[in-house]
Amino acid sequence: MTLPRIAYLTGEYPRASDTFIQREVSALRTLGHEIVTCSIRRTGAEHLVGPEQRSEQAGTFHVIEALKDIPRNLRAHARWLRSPGRYARALALAWRTAPKGLRGRVYQLIYFAEAAVLADELTRRGVDHLHNHIAKASCTVAMLAGALSGIRYSFTIHGPDIFFEPSHWRIDEKTARASFVACISDFARSQLMCFAAPEHWDRLAVVHCGIDPDRYGAGPRDGTRLLFVGRLAGVKGVPVLLQAMAALRGTHPGLRLILIGDGPERASLERRARDLGLADHTDFVGYRSQAEVAKALRTSDVFVLPSFAEGVPVVLMEAMAAKVPVVATRIAGVPELVRDGESGLLVPPGDADALRDALDRLLSDADLRRRMGHAGRSRVADAYNIGTEAAWLSDLFVSAAAGRRPAGKRPGGTAP
Repeated sequence: MTLPRIAYLTGEYPRASDTFIQREVSALRTLGHEIVTCSIRRTGAEHLVGPEQRSEQAGTFHVIEALKDIPRNLRAHARWLRSPGRYARALALAWRTAPKGLRGRVYQLIYFAEAAVLADELTRRGVDHLHNHIAKASCTVAMLAGALSGIRYSFTIHGPDIFFEPSHWRIDEKTARASFVACISDFARSQLMCFAAPEHWDRLAVVHCGIDPDRYGAGPRDGTRLLFVGRLAGVKGVPVLLQAMAALRGTHPGLRLILIGDGPERASLERRARDLGLADHTDFVGYRSQAEVAKALRTSDVFVLPSFAEGVPVVLMEAMAAKVPVVATRIAGVPELVRDGESGLLVPPGDADALRDALDRLLSDADLRRRMGHAGRSRVADAYNIGTEAAWLSDLFVSAAAGRRPAGKRPGGTAP
């Protein structure tokens, strides 16, 4: 069977914080798909933290750079103007789905221009299907590129922020035009069902972001090391974690918190740590490669993610695969991954006292940490293995190429 040639598009690829997309692309290639990676913008050097990112960026098509090539831009639009009816319908779609206001209209016309250049590149390279991650502006470009070229498209919806402005990003229209939508959790699928018409619900599949559990192993642990991995931004709730850390110093004087990641709040969080007397108990180490994250997990006792909003965090899967018990907030799709009291502990978001108590419980009980670590590893291996999830996604691409809808929301024909 000849597998469809797939293009992957997102706003920035590759990013240090989006390793799940890189793993998905790699797994699909292993299955035999030819994958063309595309990015609206070129990622900054701070995201090229390992050989995987540098290699992927070198082979990625960058839409804005091509758009700035005026002769190429004009040739692309001239190509699609040879089918004036289709060009007009795609332009009308762009105008009809534009966000409100002059600014929204202007940006939508820019997205249309980007779509023409992207569609030209994909057609030239014989792409059969276009898939988008992060259903915002880049998904608008994907939808318009499909309208111009006739190439089928699909997208993965993560959340939570896309659901804060569903009308702005017209996820109803994007769903109606997609061959299928890969929802990262049942929670994300249910949220999309709030806005997508019921007649389109049968194209909403659940495809977990996944990892390779064999990449993660356990090393020496002494009950003193907490690990956080994530973007240092307000949504991650790090101030709550620092408050809980300050309350734990008396009972756990040797406790250290390693924070892997970077972002707009880093400087203020470092100041906050100093103000709480945690300067000698916290290490802000910036972005790290996938290999370095795996190494940090091997010697961590508890992984903590105090977020206010999430999808299903891949870093939690990585920690669980490394047999590290996790403490996370009870939000969105997190309870689908972490079974409270079995593979980790879940606490209310924003509750520093509950976070402190959960951390204290795990730090004080080595046997509980071991039991939860083993349970977490089994959970990830069973339901979040990248090989299994990529095979399911490949089936969806093959079905789309044949003009079929998903057979169910999960492999085996689970009913929509």
